[in-house]
Amino acid sequence: MTSTYARFDTVYLFSRFAGAKYSPLWPSSSSRSSLLSSGIHLRAKPNSRLRSVTASSGSIVSGSESIEIRSLPTKPIEGQKTGTSGLRKKVKVFMQDNYLANWIQALFNSLPLEDYKDATLVLGGDGRYFNKQASQIIIKIAAGNGVGKILVGQEGILSTPAVSAVIRKRKANGGFIMSASHNPGGPEYDWGIKFNYSSGQPAPESITDKIYGNTLSISEIKVAEIPDIDLSHVGVTKYGNFSVEVIDPVWDYLELMEGVFDFDLIRGLLSRSDFGFMFDAMHAVTGAYAKPIFVDNLGAKPDSISNGVPLEDFGHGHPDPNLTYAKDLVDVMYRDDGPDFGAASDGDGDRNMVLGNKFFVTPSDSVAIIAANAQEAIPYFRAGPKGLARSMPTSGALDRVAEKLKLPFFEVPTGWKFFGNLMDAGKLSICGEESFGTGSDHIREKDGIWAVLAWLSILAHRNKDKKPGEKLVSVADVVKEYWATYGRNFFSRYDYEECESEGANKMIEYLRDIVSKSKGGENYGNYVLQFADDFSYTDPVDGSVASKQGVRFVFTDGSRIIFRLSGTGSAGATVRIYIEQFEPDVSKHDVDAQIALKPLIDLALSVSKLKEFTGREKPTVIT
Repeated sequence: MTSTYARFDTVYLFSRFAGAKYSPLWPSSSSRSSLLSSGIHLRAKPNSRLRSVTASSGSIVSGSESIEIRSLPTKPIEGQKTGTSGLRKKVKVFMQDNYLANWIQALFNSLPLEDYKDATLVLGGDGRYFNKQASQIIIKIAAGNGVGKILVGQEGILSTPAVSAVIRKRKANGGFIMSASHNPGGPEYDWGIKFNYSSGQPAPESITDKIYGNTLSISEIKVAEIPDIDLSHVGVTKYGNFSVEVIDPVWDYLELMEGVFDFDLIRGLLSRSDFGFMFDAMHAVTGAYAKPIFVDNLGAKPDSISNGVPLEDFGHGHPDPNLTYAKDLVDVMYRDDGPDFGAASDGDGDRNMVLGNKFFVTPSDSVAIIAANAQEAIPYFRAGPKGLARSMPTSGALDRVAEKLKLPFFEVPTGWKFFGNLMDAGKLSICGEESFGTGSDHIREKDGIWAVLAWLSILAHRNKDKKPGEKLVSVADVVKEYWATYGRNFFSRYDYEECESEGANKMIEYLRDIVSKSKGGENYGNYVLQFADDFSYTDPVDGSVASKQGVRFVFTDGSRIIFRLSGTGSAGATVRIYIEQFEPDVSKHDVDAQIALKPLIDLALSVSKLKEFTGREKPTVIT
């Protein structure tokens, strides 16, 4: 709980974060507000965590009418166009003079004044290298542009889902997320920044295009002359009419999760002696959330959290929760005596991987299974989902759930911002991407821990009446039951990371040329083409159009081959090939996906001439 008391230009702060235990026994939101307003915590005992922050010199004092603003001259810097998830580059690029500052100022130059003047903005990130320095730069430029208040996570920590949750709960006008997501961290690796709007969703292309335009003409940066903010303690620091509140990074998000899921039901599963659980935080941001949520609140064993300490370089790892980079978890889950359920999340906490004992759940199947079970297993969806949606490259498994449940269904380009419009319009509840992103309209970002809790809810619901000694319904049982009902969409993705951009772009242009000349009925090996195109999407809410979103070859039996260049890397180009084939025959559902899909995979490599254009013999990652 945080309380503030200002007198003689001093702000007194009380921090409950260090050493505090999260528990449902903590006071409710209304009770906490009542305690704060009554002044209960304004006096501290000698051993309490009480500190004071005194404003420094000149006009920069608490209660002052103004703070000193400097206008720093600058020049445009090339290469600041955002991708699908913000601006990502190597750390050394962001550390160049004014590189980050230019982009932040360009953002303020792109927003309507009412979106930030005297407004509240949120700031947080995944804990990677350079976040702490970047936090201070962003805070000072925000103050220089007239922002009224910054809510920043303690030590600069806030998962991407938590930023969205805080924006929505505290009715902020938007927020900055410092993250390069699942990309490696450290002095030699990646850093990133993006802006989310007042609904908690990533800024639309209309804004990111303006930001890029302003980076090409920027001439000055407005900076407030204030000292660095101490981010190590929860509390409020004021300078004139500007304030920075350092907030507990977990509390608002935990409170939201308690409202979405039945924690008592999940606790009953995790406390069973015959149920094994493991969560791999990959030394990334969910390490700050895993113990408070899974251990302190849901009763999991402390040793069920692996790599649970967030590190600036993610422990020299690659925080991407897939079968290649989450190898530690995969090895444990594929032991004979491995846990019943395992999961991992990525750098900023918005992605997830789900595993059963010796069983991998594809992200495409995962979102479909959550949607199929949501109404009976998750209280938030008790009235039923409003609609379902997936990104275009994601398999068609979710389509079949929507059809059976008679729900509206949407196919959108890759990028969570496309889901946000549908959610804000009340058209969408559950959605997902094949790139290990799953979520719902509780926030406006994909949410790794939410997906883990959704799966635990399904398993807890299926096993709630199981007595000790009875065989539990497993992850594999849930998935195979789903396949028996809906059929199996065999799916795989081949990633070729850090290809030379020139060759990768030439390959996509070559494929677009093939598409422009293609006709339905043409034979591609044993497959007959239904249609081929470069996916385009018209938003049903605002009418905006997104074109060139991926080259598709769709065949008459429902099989698909898709080619895309990913916008989430910081160097070179990542070529992604998506292969899908539907199989209704239950007797064939246990075939290994790579075997079932081999004819399509071979066709994809042949049609694209990938080796010729990129020089790559093998993919970096196979999912």
